[in-house]
Amino acid sequence: MSRALRFYRSAIGKKVVMAVTGLIGIAFVIAHMTGNLLAFAGPEAINSYSHFLKSTGELLLVLRAVLIVAVILHVIAAAQLTIQNRAARPMGYVDREPQVSTWASRTMRWGGLLLLVFIVLHILHFTTGDLKPAGVFSTADVYGNIIASFRIWWVVLFYLISMIALGFHLYHGAWSSVRSLGLRQPSPNPLQRRVALAVAAIVWAGFVAVPVAVFVGLVG
Repeated sequence: MSRALRFYRSAIGKKVVMAVTGLIGIAFVIAHMTGNLLAFAGPEAINSYSHFLKSTGELLLVLRAVLIVAVILHVIAAAQLTIQNRAARPMGYVDREPQVSTWASRTMRWGGLLLLVFIVLHILHFTTGDLKPAGVFSTADVYGNIIASFRIWWVVLFYLISMIALGFHLYHGAWSSVRSLGLRQPSPNPLQRRVALAVAAIVWAGFVAVPVAVFVGLVG
């Protein structure tokens, strides 16, 4: 058995994999949020941005492959850690009262499942066009797809609920990733936790801004 495989099979190894893949995911959502906000600049801005991404060709395919592999490894490591933890304590606590954990950390699994479903539906909706809630889809008109979709109340509601899950997931994930990689300095009020909260809040606000603005008529 190779050293890398032995390391991965350990709980620490799985946490490191989750940390690295989680940081890849954080970088992606920040970039994706920034691109989404171009909707406020009008159709030409965001459609030109979409055209630029597609024009990168093989680079875009490589980035998508890296992201897909990161998501798969993240999910597998999370599932295996859960199984290991349950095997280590087959009998649950009789009276469990969280002392240190945050609400974000206690909802990571359910929030992660919701985000996994959201990612699949989001790709089918805005990338491939297999899902057409508004009945229309154009690969050349990203702005039109956004406007048509976010005028539907249940699409906006599902998006907003998913973004709440993303905010909690980012907050705990950004904080725990730094800790898992051994980059956290001991402190009663660590800077990393405040940075994680700021990142989660900014990303959440950036993602919900567009659907809300379209739904209330500020955009489009």
